[in-house]
Amino acid sequence: MLLYTLRRILIMIPILFLVSIVVFSLAFAMPGDALSGQIDPTQSPEYIEEMREELGLNDPVHIQYGRWVAGIVQWDFGRSVVHRMDVSAIIGERLPNTILLSAMSLIITYILAFFMGRYAGRNPYTKGDYTIQGINYLMLAIPSFVAALFAIFIFSFQFGLFPSTGSVGSGMTPGTFEFWMSKLYHTFLPALVLGALVTASYTQFLRNDIIESAQKDYVRTARAKGTPESEIYNKHILRNSIIPIVTLFGFDIASIIGGAVIIETIFSYRGIGELLISSIERRDSAVVLSVTLMLSVATLVGNLLADLLYGIIDPRIRVE
Repeated sequence: MLLYTLRRILIMIPILFLVSIVVFSLAFAMPGDALSGQIDPTQSPEYIEEMREELGLNDPVHIQYGRWVAGIVQWDFGRSVVHRMDVSAIIGERLPNTILLSAMSLIITYILAFFMGRYAGRNPYTKGDYTIQGINYLMLAIPSFVAALFAIFIFSFQFGLFPSTGSVGSGMTPGTFEFWMSKLYHTFLPALVLGALVTASYTQFLRNDIIESAQKDYVRTARAKGTPESEIYNKHILRNSIIPIVTLFGFDIASIIGGAVIIETIFSYRGIGELLISSIERRDSAVVLSVTLMLSVATLVGNLLADLLYGIIDPRIRVE
């Protein structure tokens, strides 16, 4: 397992290199550059050209790419033209919000998927099972931005249960108990939307696996021995059926963070996703490059974790 892990990490290096080329090429192809919309149009063309030269925007593309990669290796992500501060400081300020949102949405996903999948699997082809399947298909069909708008309209505007925007209440002192309670309060609604949309596929995975496992020989043997039905489901069927759900945890990391881009933008939630969209709109290329590369790394790490979890959780699986 250790050798396999090291080999996978080494394989990630050329993949990251190729990803960096693609990310940089897409950012370079965006209309305008880091100075677009940031300079007073009344300034002289000589001054604008001097600023472009100073920032290295007139250098050949390969030189700009090499300078960017050299900075990344030294943990220097550049400086934001819009925010007038280092990109690492901006990401460090927004990243905890995205981590909190992702963690809460994962908890919601697994709780909902476990209970709904367990009920549907134990009671297949009943009204309750068909109701859960209908909800799942509805969640799969609804785009995330539509679900977010409906959630804001119902839970914020109609019932006033949750705030519709922001990541923390105003006037809160960072680090206090009230501060964290306010942050959790502001995060719950976007986390609920993000987690509920992902729940559908995992509920179906668990339901189908429970139904399939209930027909296997070891379950028939347990029933023939007089084992109580609750013990059969909880100890034999559920333990084996939950393995595919747990091993998807690595893929969840990438999908949740990617889905947070839209959710954070709609809720004006100050996270990495909202930062990426606003930076694209304002042509802040240094931030766009850093955030996109970070999301790519999260995807690769998530895939690695998913592969490793197969061998750790299921003793029948061993990676040679």
